[in-house]
Amino acid sequence: MPTLHDLIAARPPAPVGEAQQGWQARIQWLTGGLIHPGPGLAEREYRGEVASIQRSLDGPKTIVVVNPKGGGTKTTVTMLLAATMGIHRGGYTLAWDNNETRGTLGWRANPARHTNTAVDLLRDLERFNDVRGARVGDLDNYVRSQGSTQFDVLASDEDAASAASIDADAFNRLHSTLVRFYRLLVIDTGNNMRASNWQAAVAAADQLVIVSTVREDTAQSAAWLIDALRAAGQQDVVKRAVTVLTAPARTADPDLSRRLHDHFGALTRTVMDVPHDPVLVPGGPIIYDALSAQTRKAWLRVSAAVADGL
Repeated sequence: MPTLHDLIAARPPAPVGEAQQGWQARIQWLTGGLIHPGPGLAEREYRGEVASIQRSLDGPKTIVVVNPKGGGTKTTVTMLLAATMGIHRGGYTLAWDNNETRGTLGWRANPARHTNTAVDLLRDLERFNDVRGARVGDLDNYVRSQGSTQFDVLASDEDAASAASIDADAFNRLHSTLVRFYRLLVIDTGNNMRASNWQAAVAAADQLVIVSTVREDTAQSAAWLIDALRAAGQQDVVKRAVTVLTAPARTADPDLSRRLHDHFGALTRTVMDVPHDPVLVPGGPIIYDALSAQTRKAWLRVSAAVADGL
């Protein structure tokens, strides 16, 4: 017998609404709404990508960004994935620097009134274990809100004199607490694949994001990473992964780009390109609104591809 679910499933598709972009929107405005063409192809693609990002999830999800080479754009990718997800999902997104000692995610983020890091949160973690008394607002003293992009940053240790480090046990304790407060964790990783916290992050990943610039050295590092994961029996993790290639200059080497697409496309679920943006070159805090429209569009596309794997 048909059920309520069957009745709901038989509903016709929701109307797409009036155009908000392109010449279609301009005609609508010029005619005072008398002529209102539907959205064009570009706008329909945009809406589809936003819908992918906003899809309902079956629980908190962990996205892990990897390349065992410094300068492989892990931190930039982590920040811009978290920003795009936060903007379109409305918060409850965390970018977390899971470096065993010191990473740079906190330096690329907007500062907070405090300088607390994952090490401080780990020290005080017991206060969040009481389900009845723990509040998401109490995390504000450990994470750094990124304003209109609606995500938070948990930095790694920034004390030059500190001997503290994060191992697998520390990662797992932090992770099990943080997934109670955030729907999405986007995790930046260090450069040591043998570090126990690196391995713990990969084990916790619902979606692996393998990153590289369109350069021989960073691409070889990413390929070496994939070889190591496959040799360790993690072929399925690699097969479901998204590869993100960022252009190191305004014009990337087209021959190398094709080689990388062929190589990583044969191993991972999809390969996505991101253009060079001079705003990111100085290495300071990443301001999403300062990015070019082309860059923001590319990150929307990448984020949708990542969301498709969650």
